[in-house]
This record gives sequence, C-alpha cells and structure tokens, in this order.
Amino acid sequence: MSFREDGTAAVDWVARYLERVPELPVLAQVEPGEIRSRLPASPPEEGEPFAAVLRDLDEVLMPGITHWQHPRFFAYFSVTSSEPGMLAELLAAALNQPAILWRTAPASTELEGLVLDWVAQLVGLPAGWHGHIEDTASTSTMAALIAARHVTGRDVVVCSEQAHSSVEKDARMLGMELRKVPVDAEFRLRPELLELGDAAAVVATVGTTSTTSVDPVAPIARACRESGAWLHVDAAYAGGAMVCPELRWAFDGVELADSLVINAHKWMFTPMDCSLLWTSRPDDFRDAFSLVPEYLRTPGAEEALSLSEYGPALGRRFRSLKLWAVLRCYGRAGLQERIRRAVGLAELFEGWVRDEPGWELCAPRPFSVVCFRLAGSDGENEALMERVNAGGETYISHTRLDGRHVLRLAVGHESTTEADVRRAWDVLRREAGR
Repeated sequence: MSFREDGTAAVDWVARYLERVPELPVLAQVEPGEIRSRLPASPPEEGEPFAAVLRDLDEVLMPGITHWQHPRFFAYFSVTSSEPGMLAELLAAALNQPAILWRTAPASTELEGLVLDWVAQLVGLPAGWHGHIEDTASTSTMAALIAARHVTGRDVVVCSEQAHSSVEKDARMLGMELRKVPVDAEFRLRPELLELGDAAAVVATVGTTSTTSVDPVAPIARACRESGAWLHVDAAYAGGAMVCPELRWAFDGVELADSLVINAHKWMFTPMDCSLLWTSRPDDFRDAFSLVPEYLRTPGAEEALSLSEYGPALGRRFRSLKLWAVLRCYGRAGLQERIRRAVGLAELFEGWVRDEPGWELCAPRPFSVVCFRLAGSDGENEALMERVNAGGETYISHTRLDGRHVLRLAVGHESTTEADVRRAWDVLRREAGR
C-alpha cells in the first residue's frame, strides 16, 4: 500500500477508536508480562506491511491499553488528547524538527515562544516572562531547581508535605537536601513555618496531586524575597484552569515567582508530552544552562534565540505545533467551556457524596478532583476501589490523607458527561453494598 493509503487507514483507525472507546473497559484487563508474551522475541528479518502493524495493534496491544481517552477515566489527573492535537502530532512527526538551535528549526523555535506568550496571556501571567516547553513537570521542576542552585549557591529545597513526588526525586538526583513543611487543615503549606536562611528554592503548589489544594503563594513569595530563595510554582494540573477568571484567585502571588510550570497535556487538551515552563529571570536560566560547543556556533547565533540554552535538553521536538493547533481550534472560549464543565461535574459528584449516608468528603474541592471515602476501615475502602476498577466501567485512584485511605475522582476529559459521572457513582454505591 502507499503512504496515502496507509495514512488513511491509520486516521480511520483513530476515528473508530475514539468512537468506540466509551464501550471499552477503562483499565487494561491483562496481567504483567502478558502483552510481551504475545509478541515475537526477535525482530522480523524482512519488512512487513503497515497493515500488519494495525492488525497487531488491535489484536495484541489493545487488551493492554488503559484508556486515558475514556470519558470515565477518573484516576490521577484525567488527560485528554484532543483531535486538533492528534493531527498536529502527525504533522510534527512528518516535519521532524530537531530544534537544537534557532538555525536548525526557526519555525519550531519561534512558534514555541509565541504559544508560550499566548498561554501566558490566557492564564494572566505578567508580560515579558520567558517561556519554553519541556517534556513533563518533573523535568520542568528539575530545571528550575538547577537554576536556583546556580543562582543562590545553596543546596536546600523546601516544599510542603503535599508537594508532588517529583520535587523529592529531582532533589535526590541533583544531590540537594529536601525539607518538607507541614500543611494546614486544608492541606496547604504553612508559610509561618518556613525557615529559608539556607534554602536554594521553595516549591509552592497550585493544585496538589492528592487534593488539588492551593499553597498561599503570596506570603511564600515574600518569605523567598526576604531570604534570597528562588520561588518555583508547580501548577502542572491547575494552571490551565486559570483561563477561567473565576478560578484565577489560585494564582494570587504567582506574579512574584521566579519560575512556573503548567502542563498543557493535563488540562489544555494537548497530547503528551507538553510541559510549559516560564521564568521571570531568563538571564539566570540561560546562565545556568547555556553551553554552545564549536559545532553549534553559527553566524548571528548571539542574536537568535536558541531554546536549548534554557533547559537540560539539546534536541527538542516540535511540541509547540500541537499546542498551537489546540489553541487555534478551541480558542479561549473553548478552553473555558471545557474546564468549567469539568469543575461543574466534580461539584455535582461532591454533592452526591455529601448527601449520601455512609460516605464522607475528605478535603475541599477547589477544582475538579473530589476526595472522598466510604465510612469504614482503610481495608474496606481499598477493597472497594479494587472492585470498582476491576469491573472496567470506570477507573478511580486513591491517596492518603491524615493517615487514612482516601478515594479520588478526577474529572477532566473533554468528552465526560453527567451520565459518565453518574455511572461512576452508581458503580461505587453498588460495589459498596456488596
């Protein structure tokens, strides 16, 4: 078959998948090692037609797919790969732009700067911040910690007990000391407990992983200014919600930050991976990361922006193309409508839990994640979650709050409806009654 025929078949496969995914079991129904056991142990000697790849995708790989594109995927943070983003990912693969420096990929470099400026305007960031794209928030936070250590000459990272585990992992990989600060009754960092005399950086979170709580960024920022510590704000999940003015209270004080991360692949409907990293101190970032060997020195290089000088990676994918496509096709209004719908559905679910005897809410709900549990032991809640997820109708995850096993339902997929949330609640109540 020709490239056009194979391409048509692939796009048709994607279209059929998106149509049928609501009827598939959300959680992969396989055991560890099962998928690999169905595949040849050695590569083929001769090439095969692309149709064989699509055949094995259906017959071998699909049973091992956990469907993050499912409207009843309510675990972790729901991520949506939208249709404009999917198509743009194909175009980016075709163009195959290694954005090592401006000259090797002028359009990729300049479009990346543009879309970061667009998103900064959408979420209300100050003008003039430098933005670029990393793969994930884990890398973005690590880059911020590297810059902080470079600027301050210190080796201590401070965050709350509820900060994402990537902060601890990044500190470990960088050989930095981590100190965790206790949280208040709403799981927010307590700024009055900060001791920053030897701190290189403080990581404040807008939308923590367990509860989506919002650290008080403004007083944390003031403490950082007084001590000379770098302030990095992790808004990987909730940052996208700032396109809605009524939610922008969560960004109070963010204008004082030294760096900020928002994952477009979480709540801006962009395919993995697309982590947006801004800094209000671009000269310090460049000083920390710039290293240009002779083979990369080109005429006019000092005047041209090379994004590899602002982060760990040299080679960079054309990630901005898919975000640009989403922003173009959805616009501010489309993003707002989808985010508001998710928040409204989470509020609806929260009300059902609140009104149902034998169930309890376990944390405030500032965005679209509800933390709740069955009134009972940890063992009962663990078993309940296992039964719910094993059935394939829906998929939820958990956390631990105040020493207890707590269930989480995260709404975020653009195709999720009230009927999907209602079905998840019906499954929970049914399984709780078994």
